[in-house]
Amino acid sequence: MQTEELRDVVLKTLDDMKAKDVVVLDVRGKTSITDIMIVASGTSDRHVKSIAQTVAFQAKQAGEAPLGSEGMEDGEWALVDLNGVVVHVMQPKVRDFYHLERLWSMDEPSVTEHKLESI
Repeated sequence: MQTEELRDVVLKTLDDMKAKDVVVLDVRGKTSITDIMIVASGTSDRHVKSIAQTVAFQAKQAGEAPLGSEGMEDGEWALVDLNGVVVHVMQPKVRDFYHLERLWSMDEPSVTEHKLESI
């Protein structure tokens, strides 16, 4: 599956799960870890865990089994590694503290929120 197709599967899942403030970062050329990083917020620890588990499940259903996941037990910050796409789901307070969007977009003029209507 192409990276963009996997990104679209993840974005649809995030929309279906009512994730908040979804941001897509193209990090090609900035890291060898992944091509696309997606950051989203959940409204509670249960919501964060549920979103991350569903993203992992839907990716596997689409033929891309996750390489790994972290933080599923606490629910403050969950990470799903899908190789070409890495998904971070966080509670708002954790997201505000770490500012991943700012960290990975330092040389870009701005980070834009992704709208699913464009898919």
